[in-house]
Amino acid sequence: MRCLSCQKLSFELICKECQNNLLSTSLHTREVDKDFFVYSFFNYSEISELLNAKYHFFGDNIYKILAKNSFAKFASNFTFTNQVYAISIDDMITKEFSHSAILAKHLHSNIIKPYFNVLQAKNRVSYAGKSLEFRKNNKRDFEYSGKKYISVILVDDIITTGSTMLEAKKKLEEYGCDVLMGLVLSDAKF
Repeated sequence: MRCLSCQKLSFELICKECQNNLLSTSLHTREVDKDFFVYSFFNYSEISELLNAKYHFFGDNIYKILAKNSFAKFASNFTFTNQVYAISIDDMITKEFSHSAILAKHLHSNIIKPYFNVLQAKNRVSYAGKSLEFRKNNKRDFEYSGKKYISVILVDDIITTGSTMLEAKKKLEEYGCDVLMGLVLSDAKF
């Protein structure tokens, strides 16, 4: 096959050279609530087409490449005194895969354990291209079915207004969970 970026022959959808040149990460921080930070790895404008791969059959492979170049590296350098669970926001399977579950899976380490299918939205509304007002009027209405009193990293692919991340955090806190941070591929404001 050919690399999606440079069109050279490659065993992966994005060749190693393009991964090294185009998918280098730099950690960005955004405070979305008092003392609650969401960290992102990529400039949205540089990977927006790759993020949209979640709507296509080959998207899982793109998300695996993005996760390997960001989330996996983060996990290998993350230190904490207790076990931490990576909970993906609404990891429902669509288009044959869950993009947020792929990201959480790549956080696996001695300290971080991915925890799947425990935070699901009852309201299946799409926020893509919608205003903040629409988001506020159409909450996800999350259900949590996981362990209580655990330390958590919330995982998603992109943050725009922060409303989904904050709603998920609030739901987990109702169960005594300590939400340490949010972790996303990209911040749309960056």
